[in-house]
Amino acid sequence: SDLLALTYGALVTQLLRDIEDVEIVNTTLEKMGYKIGLRIVDEFLAKSNVGPCQDFRETCDVLAKVGLRMFLGTAAECVQWNRELTACTLVLPENPLAEYVELPPHLTNRLWYSNLICGVVRGALE
Repeated sequence: SDLLALTYGALVTQLLRDIEDVEIVNTTLEKMGYKIGLRIVDEFLAKSNVGPCQDFRETCDVLAKVGLRMFLGTAAECVQWNRELTACTLVLPENPLAEYVELPPHLTNRLWYSNLICGVVRGALE
């Protein structure tokens, strides 16, 4: 997990140097995660021995408790479900990508540092 955190930090730093526009870096991180999510589903299905999910709520629970633990080493909690049970918020109690990270003040509340995870979730759910 330390290697992942350090490598990811280097990736984000390089993107900021190359692109220089924080909004584009945020979008780039999400797109990278999306592409990973599309491909990681096959590995998840092969290794997890999880059967088909019956609905979106079950899918989110499996993603939060099994998938994220398998690939990030931490589980999430599904909270704030909408009335139709078609949307929720995944809350990570700890973020392994954010270890050893201190954002400079000019990037605070602008850089979505862990936006890669959002993309992975979106790609995996597609």
